[in-house]
Amino acid sequence: MKLLTVAWTAAATAATAAAGALATDPDSTWYQRLRKPDWQPPALAFPVVWTALYADLAVSSAVALDSKEATDPVGGQDRRQEIRAFRGALAANLVLNATWSWLFWRARRPWLAAAEAAVLAASSADLVRRTYNLNRSAGVALAPYALWCGFATALSAGVARLNPGMGGR
Repeated sequence: MKLLTVAWTAAATAATAAAGALATDPDSTWYQRLRKPDWQPPALAFPVVWTALYADLAVSSAVALDSKEATDPVGGQDRRQEIRAFRGALAANLVLNATWSWLFWRARRPWLAAAEAAVLAASSADLVRRTYNLNRSAGVALAPYALWCGFATALSAGVARLNPGMGGR
């Protein structure tokens, strides 16, 4: 893994985390009034889990992009296209990741956030597949990210279902 590649993926994931954090306000009166599913993890779990997952995403992506399989000249044009497609999929996934916070916390639209989370979960599963195709170990290491995004989708939908009249300000 090259230092420049991990710096790029780390900067991209850090920017995503910062963009999401700007929108997040768990102390807001609006959020405090929401009913939450009984199976929602404690508040402390979210920053701990997301920090680990962002680090995993940055490192796994860098490993995949710089793996011997990804940079092997034998693959030629096809491999370069696969790497470009991976970068695009990663960028789209990061945008989706940050967007959830803005839809849920700032727009206060739980159902819209839940729908967006489902798209994020699908994008994350696709990113794991693409990572695995470039480097199997990195793909396996990234799997928890997709699993957590699936869990976040269920949690978002659970909050939305429990709060049918809480979509506005």
